[in-house]
Amino acid sequence: MTNLFKYTTTNMKFLDTETKNNVLQSMINIIDKKRDEILAENKKDLDAFERDDQALYDRLVVNQGKIDGMITAIRQVKGQDDPVGKKISELKLDNGLEVINKTDPFGTIMIIYESRPDVTIEAAVLAFKANNKILLKGGREAYNSNKVLVKCWHEALQQNNLDKDWIKMLEMNRDETQEFLRNPTEKLDLIVPRGGERLIDFVKQHAKCAVLISGRGNNFMYISPEADWNKTIKVLLNAKTDKTSACNALDNILIDKNIPNYEEKLKDLKSILTEKGVEIIVDNKTKKVLSDLEEMESVKVWKEEFLAMKILIGTAEDSKEAIELINEHSGKHSAIIMTEDKNDAIAFMEQIDSAAVYQNASSRFTDGGAMGVGAELAISTDKLHHRGPLGLKQLTTNKYYVFGDGQTRD
Repeated sequence: MTNLFKYTTTNMKFLDTETKNNVLQSMINIIDKKRDEILAENKKDLDAFERDDQALYDRLVVNQGKIDGMITAIRQVKGQDDPVGKKISELKLDNGLEVINKTDPFGTIMIIYESRPDVTIEAAVLAFKANNKILLKGGREAYNSNKVLVKCWHEALQQNNLDKDWIKMLEMNRDETQEFLRNPTEKLDLIVPRGGERLIDFVKQHAKCAVLISGRGNNFMYISPEADWNKTIKVLLNAKTDKTSACNALDNILIDKNIPNYEEKLKDLKSILTEKGVEIIVDNKTKKVLSDLEEMESVKVWKEEFLAMKILIGTAEDSKEAIELINEHSGKHSAIIMTEDKNDAIAFMEQIDSAAVYQNASSRFTDGGAMGVGAELAISTDKLHHRGPLGLKQLTTNKYYVFGDGQTRD
């Protein structure tokens, strides 16, 4: 039935796997060859950037390691199975109808993102392998970096006799983007905003098509009375300090007041985190023990994603209070419970409303590569149509193919 796959809803051809992989191999070769040009264009962006936002600056940097990572991402996607046209289910009904459900491309995906030129690679490689057209709207701070990477994509497409429109960079200011979302000049099937709350709210307010939310982090760790303390410190330090600019970094700690040696453990947390250069603020319960630390200004601080060497430590009366507080204030991204009791862990994990929940492991694993998904478009905190890393398989929808022989419904 491969002859059925001729055109998508946006009149983009269904490409065979070999053609798509040939484009990806061309892209690997081109990026490798143009390393110096890519670094030079990125330097223009870095030189123009006012370093008032260190997390944004860190995401903007492209170096040899980042280019190696781009090549690895393309190579991994190239090696994955083509997700299009896969049979999901097949039924033969009593009336003779044959009903087959298959994976199908979305059509045209738009991604809006801040900084991070590597998204220009990861988003495009995933969308293209899943037979989608992609519109890339990066931030102005990464203009030169994105421009040269899209130029590489166009060269790879042209080397394989394909239209450059498969991968397009949108050069628009905020007002033009707003107008495009309200009145798109071409068909849009899905928009993925990848950035902070302001960006997400902007897209949700103006978009006329489906929006898949790639939410902020604001991740929590709950330390239960059954936690192994040495293990807790190890996991906590990795989650907080490994990469503070990542959306899967830790922002908040809730320690159960019933933990053995509660006050000593709080003082231990303060000492260890301070030694690592982490700024600590506390809630009013924790302030009673760590009296010299700054108390948070209001409950709104629980909702903050710090993206810096900063953390909030609070005290929970029990796991019930911890679960309620996390569900009310977190970004629905990642949450950790530190406990040696598996039943307690499962109860906590089942009740937490987050894309990823962990027992005794760092939230830094909420990443496509680390979770075995491969390159990701984003981490979805939405519930439709997918939650967590948006990898290759998640960039398809589905379609029913119904084959009959004159059947009619009474």
